[in-house]
Amino acid sequence: MQVTVNRKDTRFLPDPSRVIARFYYTSDERSKNIIKNVLDLSESDTKTALSQVLRSYSRRHRNISLIFETHFSKLNHLFNDLAMKPENIDPTRRALIGSYFTMEYSIESAAFFNPSVTEDPDQSELGPGEKRVIFSFRATGEGHISSIVFRSAVIDKDSNLNIEPVGKMLAEADRIKRHNYNKNTFMQKLDEMHDFKNKISPIFVLEKLGENFTYGELKRAVEETRKTHQLSKKKEKIITQMMWLAKSHYELEFSIDSAISERVIFPTAECEKNGIEDARFVRFIDDDGEITYYATYTAYDGSSILPRLMETKDFYHFKALPLHGELAKNKGMALFPRKVNGKYAMLCRIDGSNNYISYSDDLNTWQETKRIQSPKYPWELIQIGNCGSPIETKEGWLVMTHAVGPMREYVLAASLYDLDNPEKEIGRLSSPLLSPNAEEREGYVPNVVYSCGSILHNDNLIVPYAMSDYASTYASINLAELLKELKSSK
Repeated sequence: MQVTVNRKDTRFLPDPSRVIARFYYTSDERSKNIIKNVLDLSESDTKTALSQVLRSYSRRHRNISLIFETHFSKLNHLFNDLAMKPENIDPTRRALIGSYFTMEYSIESAAFFNPSVTEDPDQSELGPGEKRVIFSFRATGEGHISSIVFRSAVIDKDSNLNIEPVGKMLAEADRIKRHNYNKNTFMQKLDEMHDFKNKISPIFVLEKLGENFTYGELKRAVEETRKTHQLSKKKEKIITQMMWLAKSHYELEFSIDSAISERVIFPTAECEKNGIEDARFVRFIDDDGEITYYATYTAYDGSSILPRLMETKDFYHFKALPLHGELAKNKGMALFPRKVNGKYAMLCRIDGSNNYISYSDDLNTWQETKRIQSPKYPWELIQIGNCGSPIETKEGWLVMTHAVGPMREYVLAASLYDLDNPEKEIGRLSSPLLSPNAEEREGYVPNVVYSCGSILHNDNLIVPYAMSDYASTYASINLAELLKELKSSK
């Protein structure tokens, strides 16, 4: 194969020193005992204890005292039993109590992998041939909980990276906003998740609500239903699914004084509690020229997965939404960077083995699909899938793919599809573009290279990729050579 692949020396390694301060809670009784013990401390002991905590942790977190206050506020439901009002507790004790319900979590202590890259909204103050980019990564810590983190870098004219200094004062979003729901669309999504036809309908709870409702209103309706009805196991299961779905819409807003490397999108919705996985970011240009950055990702709750969509315009404010429809059930959805023939287009893999394409008038609903690629060569006979959103070139849609073969070795390859009809394959590589080398094959999951999104820069394709689910790197590939190989491969 006459394609030049330049592996770079840059490494993105997991760093256990990058921590966030998380709310920690066990049980009501144990928590009430902790609060009582703090309240029994003398004023002097309280001030000393808090001073020691602040001295140890104030340089590790931005505004740690505010974090303590936030975590204290999550305990309000306990104070009725303690026969006191939380607002009557002095600020020093409030902060100290909050510290007992706070723990550090090392977000990337286990792995730093499955990267994607997109153009930064800010392209100011650059030299000739340079481009500022944002890398996203799947960061994994204790308990294999995954979150989304970022790095900012400038690619020079020779495709070398200058990575901006990585901040240490990590933080989750300053504000989290929940969503308003429409009853009809909410019921439709529930039905997609679990077929309620000829079974128990969720209307026994929803009938208490108006046509539009909030998560809080749904929660109160559920509590009222539980008080007035003896619910069967099937109805309790429906309620669990309703609450799970209602928590899945949210918005995040990060502080404007945070560096992008300090912003952590940690699982927020119930459906994500065990991880936000494999975000595929793409710079989407709408028909009117408006630019929005979308990411398709997989939410994991410990037992089931749910594909979801995230959007942002500035990487400070993010919206997270579920995807609806028959196709919104599997991993690996990747959005095209623009509409195709007036419709949104999405790559997907609904059966775990083949590549598919879907079209929709609605960015959030995906119903029908068509298979466009199946395993063909020995190195891909287990499965093939996309490695991020298609890239538009003058010769066609360039799709980076991953494939799994003997010994479950993951390799990277590429295919080319017609611009006007992306169901039509122009060519595909007959051998892998990039396979794990001696260094890359050792890691958390051996023999794996994997990417969630590439970008064009000058005459090269920039491909960030993970090395055996532990760390990440990138390669540059001559675009003209790759396109020539693809066009001659069929």
